[in-house]
Amino acid sequence: MLTSAPSVSLSWVNTVIAGAERQGVAGTALLARAGIREERLADARWPVDDITRLWRAAVDLTGDAAFGLNTGREVGPGSFNVVSFIVLSSATLRSAIAQLQEYQRLISDGGRFQTLAGAQSSWLVYHPQQGSLAFSPHQVEAVLAAAVCFSRWATGCAVQPQRVQFIHAQIGPLAAYTQALGAPVLFEQAFNGLLLDNAVLDRPLPQADAALAQLHRAHAAAQLAALSQPVLLRQRVAEWLVGAVEGSVPGRAEAARQFGLGERAFARRLQEEGVCYGELVDGVRQALACQAVAGGAEPFAHIARRLGFSEASAFNRAFRRWTGRAPGEWQAQAPGRPAARGSPSAPSANAAAPVPPKSSAARRARPRP
Repeated sequence: MLTSAPSVSLSWVNTVIAGAERQGVAGTALLARAGIREERLADARWPVDDITRLWRAAVDLTGDAAFGLNTGREVGPGSFNVVSFIVLSSATLRSAIAQLQEYQRLISDGGRFQTLAGAQSSWLVYHPQQGSLAFSPHQVEAVLAAAVCFSRWATGCAVQPQRVQFIHAQIGPLAAYTQALGAPVLFEQAFNGLLLDNAVLDRPLPQADAALAQLHRAHAAAQLAALSQPVLLRQRVAEWLVGAVEGSVPGRAEAARQFGLGERAFARRLQEEGVCYGELVDGVRQALACQAVAGGAEPFAHIARRLGFSEASAFNRAFRRWTGRAPGEWQAQAPGRPAARGSPSAPSANAAAPVPPKSSAARRARPRP
């Protein structure tokens, strides 16, 4: 078994939603554009790829070339859950950053911080760790803007980095970078980071409280242990497939590489967990197909191509096998419409993808990896 799948906290999800809402985009519209059901707001953690979809949708709907910067500079303690309290009660900003590094996973698995200490100043380097979807540069800009913001509310001072740099090219107006970061900015550099004066990093924080910090760390450690519980490979593969099935179906060899395994070892591990790769593919396709058909906004032929079917007739046959109905018939009875008694409902593509039972029919019909 592997450690839990990469995910982000709902507090960071809400930070993105709040950033869009400040610009007049309703949360419901944002979720719809991202293809995420509203019920997911009840989940404590989201897969990393889901928040990437949310960032992309927010940038599209707001049309804001500085959306990441504008979102990051508005963060508050609520954006970082219990980690905020650890930061605020730390002795110095440097020790607060060390605590942030230790408990980073409670906020997000989407990246990690590294400190490179120098004689007069130190770099706070951010290493993004994306899922199957490439991160938007807005996500990286939001993180560094948030780091400057939390430095300011932790110290009670207008902290200004000596320099800021990004791996990606400039995407917003320079004035937005200046407003959010308060420092000269370089683009297309070797790493993402903030250069901070050591005097700022080592200055005592106004709310330092060693006893309180210890209590918060104990609470955070318990949460971190819960996140580190092992999960089955089949679950991680299904979650990865939700983002990876886009116009074509990844073959078994590609999936094995994604999880750092040889193809034979990958197949054997799945077999030990009672499933084969083709069944996982079939289950994810079913979930995505039912969600898209229920939504009603996408032509069936487009859904078929997006899910990697060679032609619409192959998609129709698969859909009838999954649900017992043709797509049009099933759509008429989908959730949100008057449902016939006993009619099937659409699984959420954002939940763990269903794994179909290992019936002989399912084995005959599953796509070849």
